Amino acid sequence: MKKSILIAFIFLMNFKSHAQDLLGIPQIVNYNNEHYLGGIQNWDVKQDKQGILYFGNNEGLLTFNGRYWNLHRLPNYTSVRSIGIDSKNKIYVGGQDEIGYFFPDAWGILRYTSLLSLLPETQRKFADIWDIAIVNDEVFFRSTNVVLHYKDGAIKGYKPGATWLYLGAVNKQVMAQSKDAGIMIYDKEVWKPYCTDTVLKYASVSSIMPYGKDTLLVSTLKKGFFTIHNNHLTPLRTQLDAVFINDRIFFASQINSNLYAVGTTSGGVYIMNKKGQLVQKYNYREGLQNNNVRGILLDQDKNMWLALDDGIAYVAINSAIKNIYPDRNKQITSYAFHKFNQSLYIGTSNGLYRTPVNAVSQDLSYSTSNFEEVKNTKGQVWGLDEINNQLLMAHEEGTSLIQGNVAKPLYTLPGTWMFQPLQNVFPATDVLAGTYVGLQKLNYLNGTFTNGGKIEGITETLRFIVVDNNDNIWASHPYHGVYKIELSADHKKILRTRMFTPKEGLPSKLYNYVYRVKNRVVIATVDGVYEYDTDHQKFIRLKLLNNALNGISIQYLKEDNEGNIWFVTNKKVGIVDFSKPSGSNPFSIFYLPELDGKVVGGFESIYALDKKNIFIGANKGAYHINYDKYIDNITKPVVLLGAVKLLATDSNIFGGYFVQKGNIADKQDMTQILQLKNALNSVHFEFSSTLFEHEKNISFSYQLVGFDVQWSAWNVKSEKDYTNLPAGKYTFNIKGRTDAGNESAVVSYTFEVLPAWYNSIWMKILYLALLVLLVRLIIRWQKNKHLKEQERMGYLHQLELDRTEKEIVRLKNEKLEADVNYKNKELSTMTMHLVQRGKVLAKIKEVISSVIKSQDLSESSPNFRHLIRLIREVEKKDQELDHLSVHFNHVNAEFFNKLKDLYPDLSQNDLKFCAYLSMNLSSKEMAQLMNVTIKAVEVGRYRLRKKLQLKPEVNLYEFLIEIARQKGSQ
Repeated sequence: MKKSILIAFIFLMNFKSHAQDLLGIPQIVNYNNEHYLGGIQNWDVKQDKQGILYFGNNEGLLTFNGRYWNLHRLPNYTSVRSIGIDSKNKIYVGGQDEIGYFFPDAWGILRYTSLLSLLPETQRKFADIWDIAIVNDEVFFRSTNVVLHYKDGAIKGYKPGATWLYLGAVNKQVMAQSKDAGIMIYDKEVWKPYCTDTVLKYASVSSIMPYGKDTLLVSTLKKGFFTIHNNHLTPLRTQLDAVFINDRIFFASQINSNLYAVGTTSGGVYIMNKKGQLVQKYNYREGLQNNNVRGILLDQDKNMWLALDDGIAYVAINSAIKNIYPDRNKQITSYAFHKFNQSLYIGTSNGLYRTPVNAVSQDLSYSTSNFEEVKNTKGQVWGLDEINNQLLMAHEEGTSLIQGNVAKPLYTLPGTWMFQPLQNVFPATDVLAGTYVGLQKLNYLNGTFTNGGKIEGITETLRFIVVDNNDNIWASHPYHGVYKIELSADHKKILRTRMFTPKEGLPSKLYNYVYRVKNRVVIATVDGVYEYDTDHQKFIRLKLLNNALNGISIQYLKEDNEGNIWFVTNKKVGIVDFSKPSGSNPFSIFYLPELDGKVVGGFESIYALDKKNIFIGANKGAYHINYDKYIDNITKPVVLLGAVKLLATDSNIFGGYFVQKGNIADKQDMTQILQLKNALNSVHFEFSSTLFEHEKNISFSYQLVGFDVQWSAWNVKSEKDYTNLPAGKYTFNIKGRTDAGNESAVVSYTFEVLPAWYNSIWMKILYLALLVLLVRLIIRWQKNKHLKEQERMGYLHQLELDRTEKEIVRLKNEKLEADVNYKNKELSTMTMHLVQRGKVLAKIKEVISSVIKSQDLSESSPNFRHLIRLIREVEKKDQELDHLSVHFNHVNAEFFNKLKDLYPDLSQNDLKFCAYLSMNLSSKEMAQLMNVTIKAVEVGRYRLRKKLQLKPEVNLYEFLIEIARQKGSQ
């Protein structure tokens, strides 16, 4: 009875002791089914060479590349209980009545290949595949009723005697547990007994792992751990046996040669060493969303992924940065830290907290914590300083001395910000306290601090105070400036105060903070770090930093024990590490992007205990940094191009895997460049990084060569769209970084946008042919047009010639007509002369008749002379008649020719008669001209009418005029 009580007591004590929290909790990120859009339960987790994670999920295979989740279902939509990845990156999966593998096609998109067809149809019904083991690319699938061995394209099945309970690979050998035969080992197509201890008939093995040179570590579901050496099973007692028996071990995995991760069904995950001692534990209290752990993976960065019964968790167990929560029931802000007498004190917005720490562990984050609130410390704790081997607390209600778990007030009010010894000796007898209303003095005598009273002379609130090597006090106020204060010899009053402004070299009156670095007083400003040059009585840049922090607004500086300088700029934490020279600088600068935006703005606090223990105040709790580990963990991020999609169809054209000749490669196969139709010229890119610890603070820069002139600015966006790309060949480049100078290699993806159908090479040839044809048609048209124009011009020219010719003819006719008219006028004139001659002859007759009657015939008589003249005139008349005849014939030659053509019987006298008639002479005038009687003229008329065959009603004159007109119109 006593023995049972003792065992129960030990069990409860162990259980209680292991329920204690660790001081530092690494980053824990939980993903639920709303994140990954799959089933709630997850059974297994694996990682490939690229860093992509694979989870066996109730709804299929889940993949995660750091930013994007994808679910790949099996043909029968069964759950994926187990996963295995071979050397060629084939992802083997097992479900109910289904086995096969996923592998990317030529376009990098995962495709499933079922192996079920390799089995006889009678063997295709089996229970869930719970385990997959791969050795030398030979794949073993375990169901409760069969183990399937896939090799060289063939599958062989092995039936158990009773039931297969476990299957795994250890030291490149496949082991399995048969319920009736114990642990067996596979050797050349034969399962041979390895350990047949009777305990195995009642204990279900959940994992087998290396433990020592010839020893294996075996975890069981309900009976804890055992070791196997020389085929003998031996229980392994651990500090966690009570937990393992109560919570059951569902799965265990070796982390390194000394550590093992143990996943339980109800207690979360425990990390223990070979001795069975607890190193870390993570459950619901630490931040896991579920305590039922089904699968554990230590990823490439040695951080842990958990497949949970409800969701997925990432635990950055290898991270150098961990969270500290002094009070897990409250979200409190941390302002001050100090390790004193094997206890860690943390000053918060809700008082001072204390926890013992393990003196053995160099990294205090691995210490178990049992925080308790120090009495009499409610309220804001602004500072903690160890002076004269005593711990002083600066509080909003004054100053207290910390003694164990109790705060003993030295004075109450005013509120105190910080402490600064006035002497650089031990012990310091006088200590300054910067308060809400100036300076307060603390006296130290005989090992006791007492209140020395207020130092008169300044009422400014002073949060930043430094004493230089000449006992001058430097103080600053972020909104007023920098002060230099000189105290009296007894340190009871201020002798003089000088305030410095931009006139003395400060870049600004605002946001100046005074600190002591490298045994000198420096000022953190909006433009780097300054120091006071006493020779020139002004502030100059701190030469020690070689302008490395110029242009950077610094709010906080802290020198650690190694001489490195920690700083805060706009809520970003950095360190100037003098142990790592870089180029011409005797130091290197590192930033901690994991802490961006998480420090307390305006109340920054960094406590550098040593290189493995840096404490930083945060808005929620605090952060612990193992700086040595942090530097060792700095690796270049790996960037993945997760997917390339067409915006028009929302379809994948690249699935995240580069494939060359059937194998996964690091780069794209440039002989298989995808060509996109011009209508599909809008492309969406998704990219990520498998540096999971930096998921939130990794930034990317990209460039589409052929479209973008330069790289984009760094930003946290993990996708990019390009729309309406012109035809051409493009290469999308992407790179990532966690910090300046820590960039990944560039990942590239090349594709080509084809020209539109109307802009293709064949259409261009057609366009060229059409253009040539068009040019020829235009030339021919121009030629025809030119010919027609020539014809038209020729025609117009001919018309012009005809018109000119007609005009010439007309002019000639007019001239002829004018000549005829003129000659006719002459004929008329001659005719009138002839008529006048007839009158003269008539007068001659009258005169002769008068002479005869008077018989006056003497030549000398006037009458005779007159008669002689008349006779001479008659002689002239005959010449005129001859001239008239010639002229008349010349003018009316055509008229006479026409008459003779029409009436050849006409005589010359008839023609002459016709001429006189056409001149419209009267019979009397004709008689005078022809020297005949009027009767003779009438007879001539009659004969002429007869020859002309004229009817009586036809006027002879009009008839002749008509003939004359016809002659003129021809």
